[in-house]
Amino acid sequence: MLLRPIARPVADTMRRVTDILSILLHPLFMPVYTLWLVLWVDPQLGFFLHGPQRIFLLGMVAVMTIAFPLTSALLLIRAGMVDDLRMPDRQQRVAPFIMTLLYFGMTYYLLRHSPAYWPVLPLFGGAFLALLLALLITLYWKISMHMVGIGGLIGALAGVMVIHSLPILPLLAMVIILAGVLGSARLLSGDHSPSEVYAGVALGFLCTHATTITGWMV
Repeated sequence: MLLRPIARPVADTMRRVTDILSILLHPLFMPVYTLWLVLWVDPQLGFFLHGPQRIFLLGMVAVMTIAFPLTSALLLIRAGMVDDLRMPDRQQRVAPFIMTLLYFGMTYYLLRHSPAYWPVLPLFGGAFLALLLALLITLYWKISMHMVGIGGLIGALAGVMVIHSLPILPLLAMVIILAGVLGSARLLSGDHSPSEVYAGVALGFLCTHATTITGWMV
């Protein structure tokens, strides 16, 4: 009997922790996190982008991949097409994903036509590819977008580590552990099954890692 009063606060605390973690590591934030980390750890990429250029790049990506998709999602909620930002219903995710894909495409176009930002094109190209494939999968199956996002971050870091021989293995290990914690949070919240979590991280990793090490979509 004494376990019940103890178990309930523990469960509530775990729920709050998983909610906070899901917000801080939301897939919309991952492009900005990825670009910031890669420019920080890779002097060969960072050499081409000085302080003001980095700030402008991160600001533009934040507006296009966070502010615009979030605003569109809120408008869809107001219109009654989406219940809430968590979007537990797979079918309700299609319209927001299409809008987000359009914003990602616009961002890629802007980066491609700005000579100063050519070093980061493969990274963002991988994110665009992962989102496109995730959208197609979502038409039939509910893949974890949180895991697609953090998987893309891992793939990008692993890619620049390989092609530029960077000593960032400890950082990469920390991000992998963080991905494991996030995956556990998604499972504890009941939003996804193990297969949806594993598929998400695999998709994100493969897309950004492939485009980074090959320079594809440049």
